[in-house]
Parts: sequence; C-alpha cells; structure tokens
Amino acid sequence: MWVRDVIRQIESKVLNGHSFILVSIDYFIKKVEAISYVHVTKKVIVSFVKKNIISRYKVPSRIITYNGSNLNNKMITKLYKSFKIQHHNSFPFRLKMNGAIEAANKNIKKII
Repeated sequence: MWVRDVIRQIESKVLNGHSFILVSIDYFIKKVEAISYVHVTKKVIVSFVKKNIISRYKVPSRIITYNGSNLNNKMITKLYKSFKIQHHNSFPFRLKMNGAIEAANKNIKKII
C-alpha cells in the first residue's frame, strides 16, 4: 500500500527552481520515493506512478492520497483501473492514517 502527498511551495536553491516535491511512501516497508517538480500536474502524477512505483517495485494493491485535484482526476482513475489499483482518499489531520507520510515530508523539508 502506497500513500502519496505533495509538498507545496518549497523555496530552496537546492531544488533549482522546482517548488513542489511529490512524495510516496510504501506503508509496510517504509520506502520513500520523492522527486521535485516545477509543477505537479496529472500527467506528472501518472508518469511518477508508472516509472517510480510500478516499474521499480510492483503494482500496488492500494494507493491513498489527499483529495487534491492533481492527485484525483480522470487520467489517474484510468491508470488505477488499468492496473486494478484501489484508490482511497485520506482526511487531513488524521494522524493514524497520515502519520508516515507526514513524517517523511518533515524529514525531506529538514534535508533541503
């Protein structure tokens, strides 16, 4: 099961003009995948899932995201259906559900 979030509006010289970081974490093995982008569009999300999750690990049974429009749209839904991935939305500020991704986000922010 993978959980995905976007760290928004990061201003850092390290990121070379990129102001968003797309973060995904495998809840069971605590593996974190994070890549910075100038913009996080639905095409970026689809590409990220294909290249950094499915092709590197395996097709996840479930992906949980916040209810953002860039994380939930027809293109993403089509991808999930084609790979038979269950998609769920999490609720903001639910520590049990979001704890691992929030901890990963905090550590990434400290590093940059």
